[in-house]
Amino acid sequence: MAHLIADQDAVTVQAITATDATGAPFSEEGFVVPVVIPLSEVGALLGAYDPASSTSPSAADSRKIARIVMDALKKAAEA
Repeated sequence: MAHLIADQDAVTVQAITATDATGAPFSEEGFVVPVVIPLSEVGALLGAYDPASSTSPSAADSRKIARIVMDALKKAAEA
């Protein structure tokens, strides 16, 4: 996971109606944080992910993803 990024300048507050990972619909107003995952990274990222395992993704990968999102959220919330 060498190059995941969030488009910090594109973070917006929006009212969203969508479906969550379990298929349940939801409506919420909140920050929308675009995360860019280069096509060249998708294979390695998904290859190391096991949705049936409670320890997947790795703590290191989870922390990287969380920091990318949190940095973008922090910048938007402070603006």
